[in-house]
Amino acid sequence: MNDQAEKALAEAAPDSDHDPLRAVELAVEAVLFAAAEPVPARDLKAACEELGEIDQALLEQAIGHLQERYSDRAIELVRTAGGYRFRVRARFSATVQAAQPERPSRLSRALLETLAIIAYRQPVTRAEIESVRGVAVSSGIMRTLQEREWVRVVGHKEVPGRPALYATTRGFLDDLGLKRLEELPSLDQIRDLADVASDAGLSLTPPDTEEAEAPGTSRRLDFDADAEGDFADREA
Repeated sequence: MNDQAEKALAEAAPDSDHDPLRAVELAVEAVLFAAAEPVPARDLKAACEELGEIDQALLEQAIGHLQERYSDRAIELVRTAGGYRFRVRARFSATVQAAQPERPSRLSRALLETLAIIAYRQPVTRAEIESVRGVAVSSGIMRTLQEREWVRVVGHKEVPGRPALYATTRGFLDDLGLKRLEELPSLDQIRDLADVASDAGLSLTPPDTEEAEAPGTSRRLDFDADAEGDFADREA
């Protein structure tokens, strides 16, 4: 825990006897503001140990109060697959990006197509991804997805060669602000990948701006409706 969070806890502790709920609110607020990643409820509870005995009901009440307090602010307290976090509300994302000296990451259509196939058909092999897309998937795209911690190898398919099986991670859900894969748009709601990129706050670039793929013509994605599933639950 950093100095900012420790200071907030120290300031909150003397008031815990008079208003334990407020003390927990202050502690949770400090920890979440200082955290770079979503914080699980168990870690928030552990951070409040200096305030005395804190049960799950009190912690949830404090989180609920915080969410209400920030209901009309530019930032909001949300729960994702990895835990709780503060984030800028979607309508202010363009304003925040305009103030940043660095340009946001730009992802190719090829990479987004590959990520979408993994998200909706996981666990899936590279050959199966290529079968859906109708074009070979470059090693660079698979490497980028793993380096961004959106995709990981979860096993190997029991067929000759035992190819790796890929699935999305909790980090993927966290970056999209989701708690589970079931919250992804249903397949019949997806008109094209540009819509998915827009909802995720991503930018599309032509395929040749990222790692080149093997020769071939990419086609519109055609997923099977029964391919949906929530593989993230297996990562618990």
